[in-house]
Amino acid sequence: MATKRERNNRWHYVIRRGELLPKPVYLSFPTEREGDEYVARLEALLDRGIVPDEVKDGPKKRPRLLIEATREYLARQHVSEVDREQLRLAAEHLPPGIELRALTFAWASEWTTSLKRRHNLAPSTIRHRVGALARCLDWIAAHADIPTNPLRLLPKGYSIYTPEDSRVVLAADGVVKLSQERDRRLWEGEEERIRAILAGERPKGRQRPLELHEAPSLVLLFDLALESAMRLREMFTLTWDQVDVSRRTVFLDKTKNGDRRQVPLSSVAVRLLGMRAGRAGQVFPWWDGSDNRKSLGRTTSLLSRQFARIFSAARCMDLHFHDLRHEATSRLFERTTLDAIEIAKITGHRSPRSLMRYANLRASTLAERMW
Repeated sequence: MATKRERNNRWHYVIRRGELLPKPVYLSFPTEREGDEYVARLEALLDRGIVPDEVKDGPKKRPRLLIEATREYLARQHVSEVDREQLRLAAEHLPPGIELRALTFAWASEWTTSLKRRHNLAPSTIRHRVGALARCLDWIAAHADIPTNPLRLLPKGYSIYTPEDSRVVLAADGVVKLSQERDRRLWEGEEERIRAILAGERPKGRQRPLELHEAPSLVLLFDLALESAMRLREMFTLTWDQVDVSRRTVFLDKTKNGDRRQVPLSSVAVRLLGMRAGRAGQVFPWWDGSDNRKSLGRTTSLLSRQFARIFSAARCMDLHFHDLRHEATSRLFERTTLDAIEIAKITGHRSPRSLMRYANLRASTLAERMW
């Protein structure tokens, strides 16, 4: 353990590790908090047999920057497109020259607080930013560039606005963002009204039906979303060589979290896809086949706007296309005996814990079968 004392308004530390350090290391800090945290990180590295460059004898190397380590992570590790984008956005809220040795728990707390007070981000957005960077820091820590990942030490609920966060945000004319887990499902009669609009029925209060280009493909996309729980991008990027009607599976190699998976198809999905089987190329007509972010974003935006028009015409207020994935997952719990692990493999959730909010659906279904 290091020894410390206060002298001349500074805190002085001495670290002795005979087996690793040929002579004691003397350090000085303006505050005890800064000194304690730096020394704790340094001793954690020494406990692992790692001697950082800053305490070695001889020429000192320039401290390594977070941006440099992040670039190496992106180059050497398979990272999903979503995480790449979140890392890019997170970097916008970080000093470009921040060093790895500055990544302390104090920094993690201050950074997440700034995302609320200074940038006024929603809790879900904060969790996405922190999650992507935390996975990056996990990789960096595994390569001994930092002793621990400080983002993993954040307390539960770190993204929620505290009363003090709210006071600061309101004083700056900001908006206190609430943590809302979206759980919108199709209400009674909504699916039928949506299908009627897709079939060309005139919306209530309008003089003519919606003009829907590629209407059969829109119907197939709607059906496949409810039958498979696939995400919008996973579906519109499908090619026919990914669809195996005989084995009732779709192989996905372009997923949100970067993991490949096989999606089993229901008998309804098999029938719908089987009617078009034998074709070549893409299953849906809207995507140009380019994997760049702008192309994928344009197609996502196009289809989201199109279905927003359809849902509005069907009088389905506040319904988004992604809500169909929630509806499909809910139906898997309600209508099948599959367990959470099996359903997670179908839907692509990283962990069955992500599906815990659906557990009440399974409980209510079981309750109906009791005496």
